[in-house]
Amino acid sequence: MRRVFEEGAYADRAMGSMASELEPRERAFATALAYGTVQRRATLDYIAQRLLDKPVAQLEPVVIAALRLGLCQLLYLGGVPDHAAVGESVELVKRASPAGSRLVNAVLRRAAREGPAMLAELSDATPEAAAIMHSAPQWLAQRLWHELGADTARAVLRRANEPAESALRINTLVSTVEQAIAGLPVPARRSDDLPEALVLDGQFDVYGSELWRRGAVIAQSRASMLVSRVLAPTPGQEVLDLCAAPGGKTTHLAALIEDRGAILAVERHPGRARALGGTCARMRAGCVRVLRADAATLDAGCRFDRVLVDPPCSGLGTLQSRPDLRWRVTEQAIEELAAAQARILRAGAAATRPGGSLVYSVCTISHAESHAVLERFLAQHRDFGAADLGAEHPELADERNTSYLQLMPDRDLTDGFFIARLRRRGA
Repeated sequence: MRRVFEEGAYADRAMGSMASELEPRERAFATALAYGTVQRRATLDYIAQRLLDKPVAQLEPVVIAALRLGLCQLLYLGGVPDHAAVGESVELVKRASPAGSRLVNAVLRRAAREGPAMLAELSDATPEAAAIMHSAPQWLAQRLWHELGADTARAVLRRANEPAESALRINTLVSTVEQAIAGLPVPARRSDDLPEALVLDGQFDVYGSELWRRGAVIAQSRASMLVSRVLAPTPGQEVLDLCAAPGGKTTHLAALIEDRGAILAVERHPGRARALGGTCARMRAGCVRVLRADAATLDAGCRFDRVLVDPPCSGLGTLQSRPDLRWRVTEQAIEELAAAQARILRAGAAATRPGGSLVYSVCTISHAESHAVLERFLAQHRDFGAADLGAEHPELADERNTSYLQLMPDRDLTDGFFIARLRRRGA
């Protein structure tokens, strides 16, 4: 927690490096506690403030971290005795700050008695109240209220604190779905419209499994899988994948064309490009060539049958699986990202053959990064038209424009994704 709150570390990376030696059950508990504390920070600080006689921000960092951890256990994690939650939190502070440990002890003891009632008093009647109850930045709650309406905004904020979907994509270049299910130690459910998707009903260490090592599976949300299905490449086609790392969609495209054809996967960052190459090798995607280049200024020298534009975005559809993201993204960043997305979309369009298809996807529920980008693009590029994806997937059709898809984390129980498919006119 101190690495996340004081050093700006990413929660998943910090947790992965520090909990790798724990037994699976302990690691699962530690992860739930760490992620829950990061997600619930605003609510935890609100409760702490009501029990303190000075601002939370004026406390020592080690005290703040211990209070948050203790409050998260007392208020949100069942199965932990109050005395254990208090005692362990106090011990975390004792060596660094004896006086701070006494404050932690006093505050958490009061919280054990009074905290549940304080929590029960919270409401989400307004964006400001919802930001405290569901733990989100005020600007984000207000933006969701404005763009989605009050009821959907409440549902999205509530869902953001629940466990993320645990889904696998079976790599059909290596394994059948039946073979993968037989190798799983936990129950799994198949998806009706994604034949290579499995939703797990238990905890599974994907990256420590033999299935992962031999490239038979990859952790990927159902929403992310749908993107490649919408692009619908066929064997023998030439495909361009812009902003391709970490490679989930790239290797899915390779599987869909049965590794027959050519995929150019573009990634700007050297480290991510190397990791992308490693993922393609593990997943037996031999048709993929990784090119380190800036997607926004790419001149591939040729045109492609299928182009995937999946640019960096705010990630507001992935708050469940990325616990610290809500505290990193800003309104200004969304506007800057939208401008970059427009540049990358134009580059992808220039690389699309007449008669070819381009899919634009972002893992967000922000209108500025979805409709606004597409509307400006289509107004300026009359040789492109939007396919009617709502007719293909009516249950996922976007309410503003049913030609597009908008998956919602609260309704669809997967990542929030915006997906549009454009066709370039001509032979």
